[in-house]
Amino acid sequence: MNLIPTESVGSVPRPKALQEAMTAFSQGNLSETEMNKHFDAVVKDTISRMEQTGSPIVSDGEQTKTSFVTYPLDGLTNLASDGILIPFEDGHARQLPRITSGPFHYSTYAGSYLPRAKKFATRPLKQAVISASAMSLLYPQDGIANYSQEQFITDLVNQSAADIRSCFDNGALHVQVDFTEARLAIKLDPSKALLKQFIDLNNQVLTRFTAEERQRIGFHTCPGGDHDSTHSADVDYTELIPLFLTLNSGNFYMQMANEQNPAKALKHIGENIRPNQRVYVGVIDVINAEIETPEQVYERIMTAAEYIPVNQLGTTDDCGFSPFSDDLATSRDTAFAKITARVEGTRMASEKLKL
Repeated sequence: MNLIPTESVGSVPRPKALQEAMTAFSQGNLSETEMNKHFDAVVKDTISRMEQTGSPIVSDGEQTKTSFVTYPLDGLTNLASDGILIPFEDGHARQLPRITSGPFHYSTYAGSYLPRAKKFATRPLKQAVISASAMSLLYPQDGIANYSQEQFITDLVNQSAADIRSCFDNGALHVQVDFTEARLAIKLDPSKALLKQFIDLNNQVLTRFTAEERQRIGFHTCPGGDHDSTHSADVDYTELIPLFLTLNSGNFYMQMANEQNPAKALKHIGENIRPNQRVYVGVIDVINAEIETPEQVYERIMTAAEYIPVNQLGTTDDCGFSPFSDDLATSRDTAFAKITARVEGTRMASEKLKL
């Protein structure tokens, strides 16, 4: 029997001791050797626990990233801290940096995290990367002297493609592009011109890859998930879905478990999905501390199967559990219990649907 594929989105909560070590290292109070010992121990534990859940494809849970969005910027000197502010519904906000001069380049490629993960994994690995569209927000609206936005976009597409390529070169089976700003784009610009601009930019990056490689690349969307709050859940999902599925990739990881009207959204997915696409439907609500049962997961999958062809269906979590390294809203034990429920509920649904 073939199982419905299931994958985590990205981050799992980091142990408090790791967060403290990362802070000490950033302040110059911990050596690189000691920091790497912490990273090795936590990545080993993370992959071991993820494999124990029965996950068929695993990751390092982004344990060594400062955040899912800023890892390419660590150590760059041409940044200012007063970039775009992203407010969340609970009142807190995250602020992106802005670039102050060109040329733009990544300081770190996501593929560089894979060698450490490969030391401990016995199953295929996936790696998350940030989208080119998210990085495009670093360019200031009033421009930069001697560095046009056009040149910035050229550099950005090159760097984003190199980021994905580094993951394949270092052994990733799947690469997941975090496109959490997709729904937010509609909130910022209801005309959808900004969303279309984002999608066009990401599709430019995808032209650098073969058709077979694009089937191993996926895009993740959610209304944000940070400190158990969101930034764009009030945007109607059906406004996003048709355009989201015009991305020229094979996989789509879509928040659904905490959606207010999942049936409406699933119907739109079923109406817009193309033959070469697979949608990994979110069946785990990562901003709710209550641990789902396998039966709840099973029911969510069976509902999704009413609208999406089963051979194009997968399951995932709504979002990463801890996208930013300082997020302590969810415990590691809770995260792994939820992942276990997802894997078991997916197995139950696969048996019922007899793939």
